[in-house]
Amino acid sequence: MAELATIARPYAEALFEVAGRGDDASQLAAQLDALAALASDGELRQFADNPKVPGVQVFELMKQAAGAPLADPMKNLLATVLDNGRLAALPEIAAQFHALVNQRTGVSDALIESAFPIDADQLGDVVGALERRFKRKLNPSVRIEPALIGGIRVVVGDEVLDTSVAARLQQMKVALAA
Repeated sequence: MAELATIARPYAEALFEVAGRGDDASQLAAQLDALAALASDGELRQFADNPKVPGVQVFELMKQAAGAPLADPMKNLLATVLDNGRLAALPEIAAQFHALVNQRTGVSDALIESAFPIDADQLGDVVGALERRFKRKLNPSVRIEPALIGGIRVVVGDEVLDTSVAARLQQMKVALAA
């Protein structure tokens, strides 16, 4: 959705600039993630889009639903997004903000899909091997995907490393059919 990305970019860059001036970027990222999750809720967006509901009411609702008190830059961002009717862009703003923070810190997000749960020790070993493989620091997130049968599938940016049993079976099927 190029249009949403275009809309979200100035908001993400402005928040990133504010975060670079001393506010804790990880704290802002966590708060932005919470607000983005709220903005992804269809019922909340329908409520916010109702012309009879004042923006202040939506602001207060989201501020309370976010859990922890919001930092001033996050309050300003939320108020601006609501004033401009851009609540649907909040998840994309969060994604672009994370990309900017990752670019500054030299870290990449890594989605690790596994057929089985990975304990903390195993995850540390896996992440260490993946950091050597991708030659950069990784911020891992793990998702259980039983369809993989075994092994893992790793997505880092636009790179994919698939060592799953399902992928190997697919390769064997293609080789045998050829």
